[in-house]
Amino acid sequence: MKIKPLVTGIALSLSASTLAFNVMAADDTIKVGVLHSLSGTMAISETTLKDTMLMLIDEQNKKGGVLGKKLEAVVVDPASNWPLFAEKARELIAKDKVAAVFGGWTSVSRKSVLPVFEELNSILFYPVQYEGEESSKNVFYTGAAPNQQAVPAVDYLMKDLGVQRWVLAGTDYVYPRTTNKILEAYLKAKGVAAEDIMINYTPFGHSDWQSIVSDIKKFGSAGKKTAVVSTINGDANVPFYKELGNQGISAEDIPVVAFSVGEEELSGIDTAPLVGHLAAWNYFMSVEDDANDTFIEAWHKFIGNEERVTNDPMEAHYIGFNMWIEAINKAGTTDPEAVQQAMIGVTVPNLSGGYATMMPNHHITKPVLIGEIQDDGQFETVWQTSGTVAGDAWSDYLEGSRDLMADWQAPLTCGNYNVKTGKCSGQNY
Repeated sequence: MKIKPLVTGIALSLSASTLAFNVMAADDTIKVGVLHSLSGTMAISETTLKDTMLMLIDEQNKKGGVLGKKLEAVVVDPASNWPLFAEKARELIAKDKVAAVFGGWTSVSRKSVLPVFEELNSILFYPVQYEGEESSKNVFYTGAAPNQQAVPAVDYLMKDLGVQRWVLAGTDYVYPRTTNKILEAYLKAKGVAAEDIMINYTPFGHSDWQSIVSDIKKFGSAGKKTAVVSTINGDANVPFYKELGNQGISAEDIPVVAFSVGEEELSGIDTAPLVGHLAAWNYFMSVEDDANDTFIEAWHKFIGNEERVTNDPMEAHYIGFNMWIEAINKAGTTDPEAVQQAMIGVTVPNLSGGYATMMPNHHITKPVLIGEIQDDGQFETVWQTSGTVAGDAWSDYLEGSRDLMADWQAPLTCGNYNVKTGKCSGQNY
């Protein structure tokens, strides 16, 4: 009669032991949040970044992890749904207890999650070019600010190609609108007349480009060299470039320089109509450097497909992840406050033969490259900076921004410091 209670007691004891073991096992890993759209309009760009993070985490674990613990990826799919980004971010931080999150592509997704990271005091590594006008102590911006991509691209078109008329074409959300606001002010400061600037926005996933491309063609027939500066995002790029080809617009006629079209977006589509068009990034797969060769080889081995390409946001994750590991080792902890301070000044190799440094404004130093699309979907670098450029959080060309600076080091510790008034107008941004 006593055997049954004894077995129950043993079962309870085993259950408790198992629970304790599971808690101990959980304590032996450092969880890393991966917040990228695996479905919806942005999946074409973001799925690869999820795979990149899994590769980086796997490689780090093979090196022994960090602080004696292995890293554990926690992957969620916000499905190109901006409010869902905030929900998934909260889940990663509050429920899954991740030490940091790597993710986002569009600025609207970043804006959606930003209040969550600040409220819960976690860390986000954001790997894509963006419009600037922001600096948060909880975000490390490893993609390009406008002065590291958009402005140098316009300078190249103006000085090297003699462009006089400008089409600013973008997807209708915060990144294209703010970037084009900066570029419009910059162009006018350079003496470009208002009638020589055409601005157009389309929704995410836009597919019917016939009338818009026709308008671009007409705008470019005024006898002045015309170019398109494209902040079109996601899968809308495929029909846009196809329509350019359909209407006979070549790169010689009206060159397009894109800020959101890289190797991943070009893979799997007919690139014939795109040859000669341009993109501005801080990394191309075609860069000749030993570090890049090693990265590409590791990527192909991990993904099991030698046809898979690499691109700029992948390098941004590579840099951000390695900076995070360095900062953890420097701080001796994954505590967000300690890591935030330890991140400033961390320097790691990039993939083009140089180094990236995290600046006090939470932006990094990057080279700027202009690449010409080739028929194999790769880019040939036609222009690049002689060294790296430090990212500006606040634009020099916008009223109300040119007097602002960000510095997250004590004693300033402010992302929105007005150098004229000597005041910090916001805790974060």
